[in-house]
Amino acid sequence: MVDSKPATDATITANRDVLEELDFTDRASFENAQRGFIATIDPIKIAHNEADRMVFDLSATEFLEHQAPDTVNPSLWRQAQLNAQHHGLFEVVDGIYQVRSFDIANMTLIRGDTGWIVIDPLTSSETSSTALALANKHLGHREVVAVVHTHSHADHFAGILGVVDPNDVASGRIPIFAPVDYVDEALDENVLAGNVMNRRATYMYGNLLEPSATGFVTAGLGAALSMGSTGFIPPTEIIRTTGETRTIDGVEFEFQMTMGTEAPAEMVFYFPQFNALCMSEITSHHLHNVYTPRGAQVRDALAWAAQINESIELFGDRLELQFASHHWPIWGREKALEFLRKQRDMYKYIHDQSLRLANHGYRMEEIAEQVNLPESLSKEFYNRDYYGTVHHNARAVYVKYLGYFDGNPSHLYQLPPAEAAHRYVRFMGGADAIVAQATESFNTGDYRWVAEVLDHVVVADPTHQAARNLLADALEQLGYQAESAPWRNFFLTGTKELREGVRKRSNFSASEAMASGIPLSNLFRTIAVRLNGPKAAAHRIQLALNFLDIETPWLVTVENGVLNAHSNKAVPSPDASLVLTTLNFKRLMLGLTDAAALIGTGELSIDGDASVLLTFAELFDQFDRGFPLVGARPEIVPS
Repeated sequence: MVDSKPATDATITANRDVLEELDFTDRASFENAQRGFIATIDPIKIAHNEADRMVFDLSATEFLEHQAPDTVNPSLWRQAQLNAQHHGLFEVVDGIYQVRSFDIANMTLIRGDTGWIVIDPLTSSETSSTALALANKHLGHREVVAVVHTHSHADHFAGILGVVDPNDVASGRIPIFAPVDYVDEALDENVLAGNVMNRRATYMYGNLLEPSATGFVTAGLGAALSMGSTGFIPPTEIIRTTGETRTIDGVEFEFQMTMGTEAPAEMVFYFPQFNALCMSEITSHHLHNVYTPRGAQVRDALAWAAQINESIELFGDRLELQFASHHWPIWGREKALEFLRKQRDMYKYIHDQSLRLANHGYRMEEIAEQVNLPESLSKEFYNRDYYGTVHHNARAVYVKYLGYFDGNPSHLYQLPPAEAAHRYVRFMGGADAIVAQATESFNTGDYRWVAEVLDHVVVADPTHQAARNLLADALEQLGYQAESAPWRNFFLTGTKELREGVRKRSNFSASEAMASGIPLSNLFRTIAVRLNGPKAAAHRIQLALNFLDIETPWLVTVENGVLNAHSNKAVPSPDASLVLTTLNFKRLMLGLTDAAALIGTGELSIDGDASVLLTFAELFDQFDRGFPLVGARPEIVPS
């Protein structure tokens, strides 16, 4: 039962209907994706710096050279070809270069007076260093003189250590530019909810799927997400207002703030000397996520549309090309403006129509079924559901304004899934009866209903193999039909989990490189989330922290089941006082070392009741990175 199944007749029909709906003779995207090609690496494989594995490997996607099989939505197949088959170093215009498909994002290199200005150094050190080396090999070696982070998502900053040495940043030799609130937003999103977000990301990006016509074909937003070494360096230069300009190594940047759109902290910029507009990730060659299935704050579709419109108003009469942090550029003012206008109108249409229907009294799920883009928007390949979907973005608009509750009092105080599932199964005549009826629904191609009803069975009884098998088959067909890469990856990874179980993984923890870069204030927010409140409620602890490398002392308290940290505050008689470096304290709190090891090397001294530190450490949860997403939920550990 672990083998992939073929496409059913219902799936074959659904995918062939897509071939009739869209104009697959339109090759403009392919022409733009290959324009300016200079060189690549062959094979397209990038090894991990320390582990015996690849962090990025497109060599297994050669099957994309053929026509779309019945097991892949042909529109998604087209996007997969564009992402995977156009990799390497490209000239956007003389002086602006991009390395594409060495990661899920692009790394852009601007030729300054003395060196490279790097825009968005990818997700991993390995991919960013390989991208930089490729550029230096074919364009002539140049030192990196500045880095610009367009926004606060990890695929645009976590590869920073592959292109710069932190010592060069600390000395002021290499400035790092980022939008205001970048540090808090980058670390809070990727660390505070990091474990659950990373787990869901393994589904969204298809990390556990093998590349094949029945498995992973693309991430939609890019060819694939790299899985390598990550780091973080706080920026040294903050951009705060629209209209702000900076000259970086002789290149003028005109900034526009686009906060609270695709990312909480984001900016776009225009280059007057190149007549070029970098739209960061505000526009891309697909419909983006107003809500991302990996989990994040719901984004503001109205603000998103308004910021694209502002870009048109600020730069539209001057630009000759538009490029971004994903996908390929668009050359020519009129073509670029048409693209920008239709991307703007796509987000605004979803926003306005979702609220129109909500004001008629429709609920979130009912709205999602009714909102469809008009043909003037939906026929454009760059507005298709390759990453976000109209369906779940409409639901996101509802949640943004009205929250998860739909006003029906029956939904105000519902049972948790496991308790509800047991009752559903009993009311519906038992698991075997449900599976028998669901089999009939499966045979008619009603896969959404099969998935909904069988989810109750596998939650109530995770060992019911017939239900697991049929649910896996239904999710698989939904994956084969999906135009959205994240939807396909979610469905197929759920299929894999049902058939093969959950792979045991280590506990979630930050890397050494992330620990060194995270500011103390962000660290305290991170560990506060790990504090087991019921367990901590029985304790009252005061820890004084005296750091060897900074003058400011900190006081950490645990009281009422809550951890608070106070800068530059002291109390007369703390339970214990610790003396160590900020880095070693971060390593200690993130589980990268322990107190005994630091004491043994003389890197930690404790004054007062040393046992308090042991009690303190025992109050924090460790997060399992491999909890199930299909069927039974993780068990709650009693306090």
